[in-house]
Amino acid sequence: MKQFRRRTRICILSLLFLSVFAPILLLYESKGFIEDLSSFKGRRDLLKLNLVKQEEDEGFREPILNVYKDVNVDPLVSFGSQDVDNKSDEPIIGKNTDFIEQNEGDSDVKGNNGQSQEEKMLLSPGRKGEIGRATLEHDQGRRAMDKKIKEMKDQLIRAKAYLTFAIPANNAHLIKELRLRIKELERAMGDVTKDSDLSKRAVQRMRAMEVSLQKAGRIYPDCCGMVKKLRAMTNNAEEMVRVQKEQETFLIQLAGRTTPKGLHCLSMRLTAEYFALKPEERELPSNPDVLVHDSTDLYHFAVFSDNVLASAVVVASTISTAKEPGKIVFHVVTDSLNFAAFSMWFLFLHPPGKATVQIHNMDNFDWLSTKYNPPNTQGHESQDPRYTCALNHLRFYLPHIFPTLNKILLLDHDVVVQKDLTSLWRVNMMGKVNGAVNTCQGHDPAFRRMDLLINFSDPIVATTFTNQPCTWGFGVNLFDMREWRKRNLTTLYNKYLQLFQGKKRPIWKAGSLPLGWLTFYNQTMDLERKWHVHGLGYHSGIKQEDIEQAAIIHYDGVMKPWLDIGIEKYKIYWRKHVKYDHPYLQQCNIA
Repeated sequence: MKQFRRRTRICILSLLFLSVFAPILLLYESKGFIEDLSSFKGRRDLLKLNLVKQEEDEGFREPILNVYKDVNVDPLVSFGSQDVDNKSDEPIIGKNTDFIEQNEGDSDVKGNNGQSQEEKMLLSPGRKGEIGRATLEHDQGRRAMDKKIKEMKDQLIRAKAYLTFAIPANNAHLIKELRLRIKELERAMGDVTKDSDLSKRAVQRMRAMEVSLQKAGRIYPDCCGMVKKLRAMTNNAEEMVRVQKEQETFLIQLAGRTTPKGLHCLSMRLTAEYFALKPEERELPSNPDVLVHDSTDLYHFAVFSDNVLASAVVVASTISTAKEPGKIVFHVVTDSLNFAAFSMWFLFLHPPGKATVQIHNMDNFDWLSTKYNPPNTQGHESQDPRYTCALNHLRFYLPHIFPTLNKILLLDHDVVVQKDLTSLWRVNMMGKVNGAVNTCQGHDPAFRRMDLLINFSDPIVATTFTNQPCTWGFGVNLFDMREWRKRNLTTLYNKYLQLFQGKKRPIWKAGSLPLGWLTFYNQTMDLERKWHVHGLGYHSGIKQEDIEQAAIIHYDGVMKPWLDIGIEKYKIYWRKHVKYDHPYLQQCNIA
């Protein structure tokens, strides 16, 4: 009886033993159920990671296994130094530049040692070598000083990569450890950028992270697979960056060629007020002796524009800086759509005081259609209204628009005059037709050669022109009308215009500047650089002293001062000539 009871107890105890320890053994052997609850959150990341592998298996296009060199990327807007050929009112010839049609704009890229190309050009060779060596030594020392910072950033990238890849499921404790190390290292680094600012705690965190990374490396030894996936991810990221840059370029160009709502509102208000006047009140005052006949006592300016506010700034700034405003005569040429708005602004709401302003309607130039074919832009593929507008090409008909004038200064509507310009009429033109500031210097933001905008592979161009002459830009141009008529350059312009139309390959890129280079080939005299500082519409690295010393500053490029995308620090020179307290401007929310 006692033996039976003893056996019964042993059986019962054995069953109890099995019921307690058997589940533990089963769970341990299953290798998948001991994961921490926090790992379920990471499992979504693991699933994302597996998608990369699936894409790879389905024929994911991997990049070529090359070692890429660091290269400078040209931003649309420059922020400081060396310039490349990304012109503002004319298009750039190069990769991914279909959207950029600028005349004198440019991108700005830093050199290897952080010094601008302009500063390099101004230094003597010996001095440049000394500074180059000193800068190189400084950069090498700085790289050595910041070695720990770079190691920490590299550790964070590696740790996040291990978290992304499929670490075996029975190592959930490693996932938790890596997450903890990432948080600790990020907190220890903070916003520190120098090794000297790191605390001892940060160095300890870096060592702890290295230990955790070594554990992960032993658990996940498939380095080749990791490299392939990382390259695939890098390729995807680079493609996304490229697409975003193209979108940014397109949107900036779109904003630059679109009329802001406020300016459209202002034009409509002025037009409505003009037609509200009685017919006899709309008659414009005229003084034939002043407006038509040339005189050494008068200074004639011409502006071709469809922007009322921009033209108002040009006229106001010129008159305000003139020593003898009574001798200033402005000829503003516009189209029939904006003629009423221009007339209302200059002649009724804001008379120019002692100066004289004459508004011309280009649709009244009957001789243009009878003597010449109307200017068009079929020679290139641009759809930008800034270039397809006939006003841009009417500048080549100045001797016919003003047949009695002997000298005239052509200004673009995106300039601001800061000094008296009357001394330009005393410049000796030396028998040349066009006086302009050249853009030949390599450090000039608008520097470019003729072959950038003109196709020299065409036989006619190659035999008639060379790529050596210095280039220049529109915006501030002094024309000797007598020499122009003597050389019959308007007929020559029309000859080139008609000759190059219908070509399978465009001879010139968008805009009137390339045609100007051809028309005034060897007929341009260089003006001093103090007269014209350009680049305020695309280059943010222009020195303030150069701007303040210039007689005229030019907002060439897409970032005009009346647009939201304009460079903010340059807008102050333009805004001081705008009457923001005017009721029309306030009603149209122009501020």
